[in-house]
Amino acid sequence: MNEINYDNSLRRLEQDWYSPTRLLSNPVDYDFPGDRFIPNRSLMDLDQAHTLLTNRTNNILGKPKFNDEYRRKMEENLKLDVEGRPFRMLVFRGSPKSSRQSTRLIDEMRRSDEEIPLQTHDHRRHQKFRLKETRILDAPLLSDDYYSNVMDWGKSNLLAVVLGRKLYIWNDEVKNAQILMEVMREHDYPTSVAWSDDAKIVAVGCISSKLQLWDAETSKLVRDLQGHKSRVGCVAWNGHILTSGSKDKAIVNHDVRARNSVVSLTRVHRGEVCGVKWSSTGNVLASGGNDNLVYIWDFRKMSSRHHMHKFNEHNAAVKAIAWCPYKSDVLASGGGINDGCLKIWNTKKGTCISTTETGSQICGIQWNRHHKEILSGHGFGTTERGCKLCLWSYPSMARIGEPLHHANSSRVLHLTQSPDGLTVVSGGADETIRFWEIFAPSQNDSGNNTDLDNLLSLKASAVR
Repeated sequence: MNEINYDNSLRRLEQDWYSPTRLLSNPVDYDFPGDRFIPNRSLMDLDQAHTLLTNRTNNILGKPKFNDEYRRKMEENLKLDVEGRPFRMLVFRGSPKSSRQSTRLIDEMRRSDEEIPLQTHDHRRHQKFRLKETRILDAPLLSDDYYSNVMDWGKSNLLAVVLGRKLYIWNDEVKNAQILMEVMREHDYPTSVAWSDDAKIVAVGCISSKLQLWDAETSKLVRDLQGHKSRVGCVAWNGHILTSGSKDKAIVNHDVRARNSVVSLTRVHRGEVCGVKWSSTGNVLASGGNDNLVYIWDFRKMSSRHHMHKFNEHNAAVKAIAWCPYKSDVLASGGGINDGCLKIWNTKKGTCISTTETGSQICGIQWNRHHKEILSGHGFGTTERGCKLCLWSYPSMARIGEPLHHANSSRVLHLTQSPDGLTVVSGGADETIRFWEIFAPSQNDSGNNTDLDNLLSLKASAVR
């Protein structure tokens, strides 16, 4: 009987310890103010409530309560992942590894790959590419002019090269050259060339302000384009749009399908337009000028002369510009002899990502499509890097290997690369054209794949 009363009293204690009736066990006269918006705490005996809460015994009978066991299970499931590792909720990362199941092996392999220093990668690349040219072609009368762009390698594997007043087409497969066109007018000669995207038409800009389209198969003139008043030093294709830059400070967009080809004429540069390049998306144009400026243009707004960004951090003319092949909003630009800086830009934000001082005039830039690297061709300079080809690791911009040379320390004025992105061609003031397999992977490159690459690659799996 006493035991039953004891259990009943415990149940009552558990039921009533939090009850408001216990707070009112001693009748008290309370005064209620008349304003209902002002809180009244006269009904609250906070001291007694605090005492009851802190003195409660959680395990009166010596057995765990259901709530305690439930709480323990919840904490165990919320704080630990499926493999028993501590789990943090709301981790500010892209995709927490702990949220994935059965990936510890891949995580460990990825971690080991990331621990490989960049210098080791650079050293491996240095061992892969050839330090000597694979072929040298004599190129008499090759332009020794910083402001000209007289070489372009088309998608049909034909190399267009201007020598004097003639435009030659070099066929790398059969190893021969043919004359496509010749400027007959005295004191006139081509100063820029560019293949169309379908590799059927060659655009040729001349010192006399002429801009012509030539059919590469028939060797016939397709049409003349008007719009400039002085030397056309750079041209670039974007589908059926041909963009040209001139010494008259103008950028002209031509629709080659239309009778009146001029779509827009923009004159914002305060000096000669030295370089024009379209991004891989075809929506954004970059232009460099003799006014030391780089402009970024939205094609849809060029007729209003409204530019997206203006970069003014170079201290010399900007001829060398090139878009990153694997990130469409990244641009590389190189300054002339009084600048010598290789700059990487974020054209979406309008900011400079990095600046590398090369100590010499930058005449050309080519991105490696197979590795994260940049090749720069240099002219006159104040350091030992003058008149050389330099390979840089991106984004660290550490130089890879030793620079490559033309004969007699001649400056490297022109750069272009093959359609497959493996071979780079340079044209120098020594009147030679040199082929470099600097971007080509080594023969045992497939054996250098990481364990993670082999695990995730379909090439490493047997397909039946």
